[in-house]
Amino acid sequence: MSEVDLLVLREGDDVAVATRDLAPGDAASAPGAAPVAVGQPVPRGHKIALRAVSAGGEVHKYGQVIGVATADIAPGDHVHSHNLGFEEGQREAPLGGTHTDLPLPDGARPTFRGYRRADGRVGTRNFVAILTSVNCSASTAKMIADQFRGTALDEFENVDGVIALTHTSGCGLVPDSEGGQILLRTLRGYAAHPNVAGLLVLGLGCEMVPGAALSARSGQVADLGMPTLGPPEDAKQGLLASISDDTVVRSLTIQEAGGVRASVRAGVAAVREMLPLVNARERVECDVSELVLALNCGGSDGYSGITANPALGWASDRLVAYGATSVLAETPEVYGAEHLLTARAVKPEVAQRLLDRIDWWRGYVAAGGGTLDNNPSPGNKAGGLTTILEKSLGAVAKGGQADLGAVYEYAEPITERGFAFMDTPGYDPVSVTGLVAGGANVVVFTTGRGSVFGCRPTPSIKVATNTPMYSVMSEDMDINAGVVVDGTATVAEVGRQIFDRILAVASGEQTVSEELEIGAEEFIPWHMGAVT
Repeated sequence: MSEVDLLVLREGDDVAVATRDLAPGDAASAPGAAPVAVGQPVPRGHKIALRAVSAGGEVHKYGQVIGVATADIAPGDHVHSHNLGFEEGQREAPLGGTHTDLPLPDGARPTFRGYRRADGRVGTRNFVAILTSVNCSASTAKMIADQFRGTALDEFENVDGVIALTHTSGCGLVPDSEGGQILLRTLRGYAAHPNVAGLLVLGLGCEMVPGAALSARSGQVADLGMPTLGPPEDAKQGLLASISDDTVVRSLTIQEAGGVRASVRAGVAAVREMLPLVNARERVECDVSELVLALNCGGSDGYSGITANPALGWASDRLVAYGATSVLAETPEVYGAEHLLTARAVKPEVAQRLLDRIDWWRGYVAAGGGTLDNNPSPGNKAGGLTTILEKSLGAVAKGGQADLGAVYEYAEPITERGFAFMDTPGYDPVSVTGLVAGGANVVVFTTGRGSVFGCRPTPSIKVATNTPMYSVMSEDMDINAGVVVDGTATVAEVGRQIFDRILAVASGEQTVSEELEIGAEEFIPWHMGAVT
């Protein structure tokens, strides 16, 4: 039997988390507490009752309410969906007031080797991107990108790849609609991303949002078959991408070029013309404060809020202390823990903006016949999470303790340094797409069930929450945070490992998902609104 079978996360909690599979009759121990007689099988990562809770009583974990007992719970019982249910209850959401000092660590400031662009921003990768304005051009974009796989880029050692960024939106999405604005922000954010040094915008030619509205820079676009835009202020209500002056930009429309085959030939020629220019860019020494970190999780389990997420929170706080930027997201998965974030807001307006987004989500899911407590997923529950409150309390740990300085809408440009929040869905690819559109140049993604996520053009570091999953899927994971539960490392030690890996990856070290070339299919803008 393990010396420590249970983890008690806060004094006064009604439940503990099992570190191994527990069988009836086991005497499960926790540091500083009397052994608990196990009454029912409890899988590792799941909850076991430390004390009796009557039906209707609140159940606490992390020192917070995670739900109410739907039946009488006895000490040693397995606590899960059969006896624990969601109840929103009343949570006070303070509008700021909690401040945590993040002292600057001793020693030399960390640096990384990145690509400094003419607009001052720093990229961690150097890609040529083929960005589609409409789904009709998606297949053609992929055909062009496929010509640069394998050994095609061997002579261009500073080019990280040619990627096709395609999406499923059609020509009937009204630009002025909420969905149209979200799509435009997303596409323009990718067009202007510092990890993109060469850009080919590919359209069909009859869509409501022409490709030139995404790629225009001061009204001038190198055109390969697209009608020229007028002055910037006349181009789709001024919806122009703020693309850096040193980004090589070309645009192409299939109808003007002569069809798919002709467009592939023209697109391949355009990319070949870009490659020597993109390859001429070189990495230079950059201060750690130039990093914009996206925080995300997927396939969470009962260990997520104990190992990987708080370790990532440690790394996030260290980056913020150095003046860098770190952004939490997934609004439906902070629901129930939003009060922990609003308390850290630097001013009431920031806290209120987060609460307003939560309220918007209540209405959004209600319109679809759902509620915000439809989470967690079956995989989350199999891993030990029971209610959205429990899941959210573990998820916000990714954000560490730093003050909340800003709240952004989906794909909105990230302009403030420090810790911030972006309103995104909980669906991982959609969430990260918004964060990257905002300017994130590194992603750290935590997972307990083994999500096979990747991201391009921004590298994604995958952190496993538990050792058994890491052992089975080690070829898909970058870091194992399960060592925290194993007792061989502390949260701070894993946090330091994540921090160091962020710097190494920002300097060019490949992540496992990059080695597998995962990430282009995970470009999924948030689809919203009517399509006519």
